[in-house]
Amino acid sequence: MNAPRSSAGPALMLPGLREVYAAYVREADALPALPGPVEAEAWTSARLGALEAAAPDARTRRAALADLITSLRAAATPGARGFLRALAAIGPAEARRGAGRAADDLDAVPAAPWEGSLGRVVPGQAWLIQEGPLDGDRLVCEFRYADEGTRGLHALAVRLSHGDVPSEAVLVGDVPALMAAARQAMQAELCVVQPYDAAIVGRRLRAALAPSVPGGRGGSSPLGGGGAEPLPQECYPVMALARHRAELLP
Repeated sequence: MNAPRSSAGPALMLPGLREVYAAYVREADALPALPGPVEAEAWTSARLGALEAAAPDARTRRAALADLITSLRAAATPGARGFLRALAAIGPAEARRGAGRAADDLDAVPAAPWEGSLGRVVPGQAWLIQEGPLDGDRLVCEFRYADEGTRGLHALAVRLSHGDVPSEAVLVGDVPALMAAARQAMQAELCVVQPYDAAIVGRRLRAALAPSVPGGRGGSSPLGGGGAEPLPQECYPVMALARHRAELLP
């Protein structure tokens, strides 16, 4: 694929999206001021989700990711460096190495205070919440950042409908409040809450959240899970982060 060069910026594989990448670079100026790594990862995941949702196929998505990395490296701002580091930590596997190399090239650019913690999380307790036979299973997995105790404690909550097709995926910042609400609902006999084997959660989530593939899934309505149902648009913002966390489970 040729990469036409424009006097307005670096050579891109998809030059028609130059303004989209420029908008991401501008938005990244706010990234270093975010309070911690989980906020930075969520911010990055939302931008990556928008790219994935808009891509008509996997090849275009990969090209857009490569262009985004190129644009961030060329910008050489603290926000661009933070975006690249987050992408290298929790982004799609095929983009992580390139994003990491691009961030290394910006070594002279100031780093965000949370940069060293990006992606360095360890799994905690996993829970299964069942609200009814038609509502599917909600899998809740707790995570914390290595060497930081309960600071940055958060959870990934994914609802899987029939056939383990994702219908909802959210990042939860207040884990104690979530679990307190779930237990209250259980006491009211509105749901069942029980500990769940993290290895089973890992297998189910990795299969359900698998990224789009050429020829069958991808674009504005990629197929999730077994490839039979489209992934809901509201799931995209957390997809990169969710897939990263699922990788860390047994």
